[in-house]
Amino acid sequence: MNGSATRDTGVLIVGAGPTGLVLALWLTRLGVRVRIVDKTAEPGTTSRALAVQARTLELYNQVGLAEEVIARGRKMIAVNLWSAGKKAARAIFGDMGAGFSPFPYALIFPQDEHERLLIDRLDEVGVQVERQTELLSFEDADGRVLARLKRPDGTEETCEPAYIAGCDGAHSTVREALEIGFPGGVYHHLFYVADVEASGATMNGELHVALDRTDFLAVFPLKSDGRARLIGTVREESAQQHDNLSWNDVSKRVIEWIRIDVKRVNWFSTYRVHHRVAAHFRKGRAFLIGDAAHIHSPVGGQGMNTGIGDAVNLSWKLAAVVHGRADASLLESYEPERIAFARRLVATTDQAFTGVTSSGAIARFIRLHTVPLLVRPLFAIPMMRHYMFRTVSQTAVNYRGSSLSAGRAGMVHGGDRLPWVRAKMNGVDKDNFAALTSLDWQVHVYGDVSPDIHGLCDQRKLALRVFPWRSEMRRAGLRRNAVYLVRPDGYVALADPEGNASAITSYLDMRKIIPMK
Repeated sequence: MNGSATRDTGVLIVGAGPTGLVLALWLTRLGVRVRIVDKTAEPGTTSRALAVQARTLELYNQVGLAEEVIARGRKMIAVNLWSAGKKAARAIFGDMGAGFSPFPYALIFPQDEHERLLIDRLDEVGVQVERQTELLSFEDADGRVLARLKRPDGTEETCEPAYIAGCDGAHSTVREALEIGFPGGVYHHLFYVADVEASGATMNGELHVALDRTDFLAVFPLKSDGRARLIGTVREESAQQHDNLSWNDVSKRVIEWIRIDVKRVNWFSTYRVHHRVAAHFRKGRAFLIGDAAHIHSPVGGQGMNTGIGDAVNLSWKLAAVVHGRADASLLESYEPERIAFARRLVATTDQAFTGVTSSGAIARFIRLHTVPLLVRPLFAIPMMRHYMFRTVSQTAVNYRGSSLSAGRAGMVHGGDRLPWVRAKMNGVDKDNFAALTSLDWQVHVYGDVSPDIHGLCDQRKLALRVFPWRSEMRRAGLRRNAVYLVRPDGYVALADPEGNASAITSYLDMRKIIPMK
């Protein structure tokens, strides 16, 4: 073997898609030395992932990334539903999540542009993606990972990180090396995605979805006027020639009746949709993240956002263990917290996707007649709009069943995302999420705080955030004068209604957690 072993890496990240890049960015911010390798020569120039959900923007806000993503993306204003050649309904998204999140909308920001932004941010902190570098094998060895890498010039080296993260997609080398099963299946339909320049009535900056007896088409507006991503089904007779398909093989019937005049196709690709969840997300010092752990239909724009959620969940836990601020048992919480959500997501998107694409008579009737009738009245009901937002935005994701979650105060349980509320900090109108940029454990009190809590936070070097009570805090589910111990990723670890310092002491001691401050 050529090359010497490198031992100063905390985490070796395999795969430089959005999941791997976000993991690298968070770990670096938390002071962990990383290497991120990818066997491709350059970042992808085509992509299917388009939506950035509110929860992802909240997590990005913790590392100063949200504003730039918003500036480069396009907010979803409204969705138009077309059925059998006619516009059936239009639902205005507006600020569907008003009062629930500082980002009460979804954003369209293509994955290829997204990756370039993340790569630039990593460059700024001195981390470069090592291109054309391939993981050959790895094993657990004496409390570390022994990994063999193949460099661009064909030589090999040994890398000895403390942990390895497989962010290397559906055909993950890391998952295969761990011999972890990836049960699931593949849908019958072949889909295409095309980046186009076009004109017409539907190129109006809004989302358009067209349903027909056999065809499906979604039109996603991009930042530049006159550009869109089209995602649709490939007709059955063309799908047989999957390897040689082009734009000319796409049925233009739906494109014509949805009133799009395509002037130019910048790129075109086809793909089949899978639905799979790995049997495990962790084995020893190796972890599976993003598409390496779960893949599902594109319904709801959840895939990339779920991978980013995986990365953030794991990053602060790895950092705490690497820096000796938590026992290695903390890492055992990653799999149960994320695999439960992945399984629910695959099940629900599978049902929705089957309804959209099924050729069965019942599904076709619901798709073409029932859904168009229901969309407008459902979106007109505030409670339904809020429910849809919380579900799709991933702000409703919780870890209530986790070993890291305890207690309840008001409507907030341990394991819930910290409710977002406006608050005054040092006399300035802000919100309670502003404090989360520390990426550290902290205590929140909404109302009055006891001297015991002050003393405990000083002793344990825990940041204490006290927010004057406002009536909207109760509506958000918070309890006055209760104590909320908040994790680095913005989820509530402990909710104690009585505001007892002893509850926090017991929680931290039982789990052997030491804050950074």
